[in-house]
Amino acid sequence: MSADFLQQSVVYLGAALVLVPLAARLGLGSVLGYLLAGLLIGPSVLGWVGSEESGEMLHFAEFGVVLMLFLVGLELEPATLWRLRTPIVGLGGLQVVVTAGAVALAGLAIGFAWTTALAVGLIVAMSSTAIGLQSLGERGLLKTDAGQKAFAVLLFQDVAVIPILALMPLLATASPHHGDGAHHGGASWLAELAPLPYAGVVLGAILAVIALGRIAVRPALRVVAAAGMRELFTAAALLIVVGVTLLMTLVGLSPALGTFLAGVVLANSEFRHELESDIEPFKGLLLGLFFMAVGASIDVAYVRSAPGTIAGALLAIVAIKLAVLVGLGRVFGGKGVTLVHLATGLGQIGEFAFVLVAFAASNGVLSAAVAQPLVAITALSMALAPLLIVGGDRVLVPWLSRGGGPSTREHDAMDERGTVIIAGYGRFGQVAGRFLRAHGVHAVVLDVDIEQVELLQRFGQHVYYGDASRLDLLHAAGGHHARLLIVAVDDHAKALDIVHNARAHFPQLQILARARGRTEAYELLEAGVEYVYRETFDTALRVGEEALRMLGVPGHRAHRAARTFRHHDEATVREMVKIRDDRQLLVRTARERLQELENILRIDMDDIEAFRGDPGWDDSEMRKVAQRPAAE
Repeated sequence: MSADFLQQSVVYLGAALVLVPLAARLGLGSVLGYLLAGLLIGPSVLGWVGSEESGEMLHFAEFGVVLMLFLVGLELEPATLWRLRTPIVGLGGLQVVVTAGAVALAGLAIGFAWTTALAVGLIVAMSSTAIGLQSLGERGLLKTDAGQKAFAVLLFQDVAVIPILALMPLLATASPHHGDGAHHGGASWLAELAPLPYAGVVLGAILAVIALGRIAVRPALRVVAAAGMRELFTAAALLIVVGVTLLMTLVGLSPALGTFLAGVVLANSEFRHELESDIEPFKGLLLGLFFMAVGASIDVAYVRSAPGTIAGALLAIVAIKLAVLVGLGRVFGGKGVTLVHLATGLGQIGEFAFVLVAFAASNGVLSAAVAQPLVAITALSMALAPLLIVGGDRVLVPWLSRGGGPSTREHDAMDERGTVIIAGYGRFGQVAGRFLRAHGVHAVVLDVDIEQVELLQRFGQHVYYGDASRLDLLHAAGGHHARLLIVAVDDHAKALDIVHNARAHFPQLQILARARGRTEAYELLEAGVEYVYRETFDTALRVGEEALRMLGVPGHRAHRAARTFRHHDEATVREMVKIRDDRQLLVRTARERLQELENILRIDMDDIEAFRGDPGWDDSEMRKVAQRPAAE
């Protein structure tokens, strides 16, 4: 290990440890901290890292983007990906086409050749996957409507890189700069293939990733897990990512796309959480290095030499991207806050632009006079992105939430206040609502199913049409005055959004939330909800209690057993949420708690004395006594 390598490591890690916590404390996010750290140590400021070293680090750290897409894939089941097909193809495809077209027209207007204008348009249409997903993830927005739309756009862009790379040599033949650079249509053997065989090879590589994930990877992971060595499982996780990356590179596909598909294939596997916990530290470290390398690549001297040109082009490109994202986001159902998060999250030029610019320049599509400022603009747009995101969150989102901007959805006007707010009035929320109403407790009810709302209103029930995940509607429903919030919506991601908003802006609210199973209960508990109710748990427990009675167990004993089971299970859920990312410990704890419960119930049922003087009673037997004729 060379002294130079150790010195560079100390420089990068030291700069990150100083500036990233500072940026986070100022509310600017970790991405801006990494970018500033890279700029500070880069050749343009302190010069602790040379341009050659920063370029090498940039290529190395791009693997962090690959790891991030693998983790995103692990979070998405194939059914969820299929559900997103419309925004991926529709919103994502239109974003690339419309942005590229708008920038190309602007390029033609300032005198670019049509080939140069189109190449620049396609390059700047890309957004940063690293910044977009990282910033949305840090704010808990990945599962919101804005997060899903942003993910759809970024995924399409990853796919679109392939045809854009294929288009560059074709543009070179018509470009006035053709011959300016050393043309290479691709070093890969695939460059010699005709379009149809090439498409077959690409499709075969994708199918190979899917097939290997289903047929070979899971059994292999079972063998590795059986060995009981954590470091071996970590090595297996990295092997999966590196192997898929190599395969995608060999066939000219985006490594990020390939690892994303591998993650989707493994999303339903029993190793999902283990893979996430093993890959996450590498992803975080490499993404940090990536952002620092981008910061170090900013040529401050060149920017100073033409500040007006660079600033004007940067602002124009960002404005075009923001306008296109807002316009298309509205077409695809986004409103208000969703549009702010979507546009600010994807308003920058992406990391793939560095690759595309170099490829276009080497093929003679872009001259050096265009390529050099485009690289600077790309780096600056990525540096500007965190400030754009912070500005959107601190200025536009509160403005929209207060009603200063356009409404995010047409909703009913609410002119009443209640002690309780109920979010979601389906089969679950209605039971709670009717029970409270019968006891004279007034609740303000919100639901987004317009047919359900209209039906209930016809029956004389006060139900308002509105999305409870919106801060302005929670405020209008009396969030500052109410005491309780019952979250009963069907959409779990929406439920988490409601919880996050309520905890952040209405801390006095006690939150009672519905969950459909243990996984959702874990996530709600992690979000800070104290009272979580699994919708099938109580019904199933009642069935078990009734079954015991039918088998001859006295009613009060069955009732006591059910009560013991409930308390024990609820305590177990709260204990296991703290360790659910450690699969081995989770399984071992679950077995121990199950055995403990069986022992408690067995002792309780065997000890007749334990039931003497019990405050519970056999209500079925009491009903029989009450119904007997007086003569008996």
